Amino acid sequence: MSKLDSITVDIIENALRNIKEEMDVTLYRSAMSPVIREQHDCFPMITDAQGRMVVGNFGSHVPEVVDQFPEGVHEGDVIFVSDPYTCGGSISHINDWMIILPIFSNGQLIGYSSMFGHVSDVGGPTPASLPVDATSIYGEGVRYPPVKLYEKGKLNESIVRIMMRNTRTPLENYSDLMALVASCRTAEKRVIELCERFGVDVYFAALDALLERTNRMMRHLIVQSIPEEKAVFEDYIDDDGLGNGPYKMKLTIWREGEHAYFDWTGTDPQSPGPINYYLSEPLFKMFIGAFLIAVFDPAINFNDGFYDVLHIKTPEGSLMRPKEPAALGSRTHALSRLFDVLSGALSLNKPENSPAAGYGTSPYFIYSGYDENGKYFNLMEVLYGGLPGRPFADGLDGHSWWPGFVNIPTEYLETYYPLMVDYYRTGIDSGGAGLFRGGNCNEKMYTCLVDGVVSVLDDRAKIQPWGINGGEPGSTSYKTLIKKDGTKIPIESKVDNIKVEKGDKILFVTAGSGGWGDPLERDAEKVRLDVLRGLVSKEKAYKSYGVVLTDENEVDIEKTEELRAKIRAERGELPSFNFGERDKVLQKNK
Repeated sequence: MSKLDSITVDIIENALRNIKEEMDVTLYRSAMSPVIREQHDCFPMITDAQGRMVVGNFGSHVPEVVDQFPEGVHEGDVIFVSDPYTCGGSISHINDWMIILPIFSNGQLIGYSSMFGHVSDVGGPTPASLPVDATSIYGEGVRYPPVKLYEKGKLNESIVRIMMRNTRTPLENYSDLMALVASCRTAEKRVIELCERFGVDVYFAALDALLERTNRMMRHLIVQSIPEEKAVFEDYIDDDGLGNGPYKMKLTIWREGEHAYFDWTGTDPQSPGPINYYLSEPLFKMFIGAFLIAVFDPAINFNDGFYDVLHIKTPEGSLMRPKEPAALGSRTHALSRLFDVLSGALSLNKPENSPAAGYGTSPYFIYSGYDENGKYFNLMEVLYGGLPGRPFADGLDGHSWWPGFVNIPTEYLETYYPLMVDYYRTGIDSGGAGLFRGGNCNEKMYTCLVDGVVSVLDDRAKIQPWGINGGEPGSTSYKTLIKKDGTKIPIESKVDNIKVEKGDKILFVTAGSGGWGDPLERDAEKVRLDVLRGLVSKEKAYKSYGVVLTDENEVDIEKTEELRAKIRAERGELPSFNFGERDKVLQKNK
């Protein structure tokens, strides 16, 4: 093996990170579905020859998929899969289309590139293929086990014809499919160039060094941040859309030496409805690593190198590991709530280092029908909410829980779909008060310009995002159909095929997030600025923050000090966690 030095390792590491970014750019510029093209709902990955992720967002799914091909993989092969049950839950529902491409250099397998993204529609009874009333995966659309889309460079056109026949949006899906392949081919080209520059032996040694370095650093983080004594935390999903719930997600964590254990025992059984989340163990390990790294040492690189020190237990038949053929379409409620539960469990040891709870889901707005020219349209948009108050800063307003996601520009929506966006703004007072304020929610008003149907998928309509270290909880979500005659009709958080007429409006309000720390400790000037910016009302400034503002919106320092002293004397000791009305909701739904 050629001599390896740290500078070469750093160069290869940064080159791989750049390749991952180039994969994203290739996909964004080639795909047609707005959820991928504009919102960036996609996840790239590059692995070594053993299938271990060296850069990416999620843990590696490559070995489990590749092992299903007894003939092996060859140069020119491209694997396609959309069935969560055949890839260990690495993709979480059948709208996620995944490509895996083996990379060869001079006939030698040197790694894999992979990309998956959320396509617009994969069949089934409802537009966008996220039916609220699905009771099995068979009712959610067409799923594909691992197949070779390309075999030794030759496209399997029969597979493509089947795929395009089983979607309401064949043009968009075909574009997305080929964009996913192009993204992986981009990585293939760049990785081969790296091997040609440094040699295969040096490249392999650098990957091993990156994986080993992450392992070493993660062991240190585990000892530093995870207690030996068991810590238990639970949070809830409102319901499954079929009248069942709330559903408990319970996590127990502890440490033994340099090894950490995460046990989901006590989580509720799988749901009849589609909120089940088939939790991939490599994926959850990556989530744990992402949380620990973000909080304690952001310089550490994400890769699969630390998996041997994390141990996961997920009971079969539970919400987090349902038995096939359980429905999975609305799995994002559990997927994103997972971060709140993980944060809560870790905070029991070091609450000063942990954030509060966020809006905790992926809210979907789906609008479909035929435009005035008789052309079918199908809009699926992911909205966002408040991110939690943190130990060092306010939560972000109207932001995605996944950092790479962005919103669809209003100009794009109004150009390509028969609707108008009346306003898109943050909701005042929706973030929980705290030393560091919880992020506010999104409020979006749509006007439908043609008759059609609307579907909604959201959560946190009943159970608030909790505050921490004295912070207050955030607001819940809600939706309203406003008929063209002005009649207002409340919409459930999970509902399909609401008939809308030209001129009807949909008000879509997501959840806020919890605050961090004692609100009375927040700088009064910051509260004043929040009021001026329309993020906090004058009333909340007074009630929650104890800040008295004059008619000119200046801080009355003397009255503020008096009010804060009065509130402190009357309120008693602040709780470590403020769950708001959660106990009442749970009691009501027993």
